[in-house]
Amino acid sequence: MTKDIPCMQRSGGASVSRVGALPARGGLGLKPEHFQTILEHLPALGFFEIHAENYMVAGGPFHHYLTRIRSHYPLSIHGVGLSIGGAAPPDEAHLDRLAALLERYAPQSFSEHLAWSSHGGAFFNDLLPAPYNAGTLNRVCEHIDRVQERLGRRMLIENPATYVEFVESTLGEGEFITELVRRTGCGLLLDINNVHVSCVNHGRDPHAFIQTLPLAATGQIHLAGFAEDPDADGHPLLIDSHGAPVAEAVWELFRTVVQQLGPLPTLIERDNDIPAFPVLLAEARRAEAVMAALGDMAVTA
Repeated sequence: MTKDIPCMQRSGGASVSRVGALPARGGLGLKPEHFQTILEHLPALGFFEIHAENYMVAGGPFHHYLTRIRSHYPLSIHGVGLSIGGAAPPDEAHLDRLAALLERYAPQSFSEHLAWSSHGGAFFNDLLPAPYNAGTLNRVCEHIDRVQERLGRRMLIENPATYVEFVESTLGEGEFITELVRRTGCGLLLDINNVHVSCVNHGRDPHAFIQTLPLAATGQIHLAGFAEDPDADGHPLLIDSHGAPVAEAVWELFRTVVQQLGPLPTLIERDNDIPAFPVLLAEARRAEAVMAALGDMAVTA
């Protein structure tokens, strides 16, 4: 049984409801390839996560299996289509579908990306970056406020993987996200693979960068794999592919975070080249082993 967390006060005065938290254990993305295996074996696992947009229909086999699996496991819902970083406010029809999905499954966590994916009625199959400046900050805060108001719950915002930076940026990413958390009451979905990918691409120290983020607001962690594709100058360019095992450098960053914060709900993301279920389960168990070994250290440090 999970424990309810009190509401968080936003700087504007309104409150954002927090539902029961995910357990501080390893979790996996729920994939159709594994539906039957999960129901047959009911493996010991902290939670499953789905992408909201895959379930925005009234019925069908995905809902059939999710309903059964949800009866055994906590659930996280991760959105990819709200375009929080876009120029336009969140699409109200999309918000309505999202609200219905959350009401149907009552997930312990809901999260979205600090990115944009639509503009002027066109939708892109990508999560695109925005400049970090006062104008973007004000707009994204307004969008987060609207989403949290419509859903009646606190959302987590995921730090992005980036490949370019904007000359228009006047704030660092950590400063930008810290202000989002302060002004809206949202939480942080700390994607440690994205930290590694972005820092390698921009020539930064990931251990130093991660300390600029509002780590105390972390509600969930994502771990994933990446691909490497040298750029035109022959320098390594890392791509957030979700198509490989979690890299050792990402595991090391995870250890640093656990030493500092203690155990947190930790998802293994794998969306491409999906292996057999036991392979992913082993990675989730590795995350739990790290948390078990280092959790007491974080409490006593």
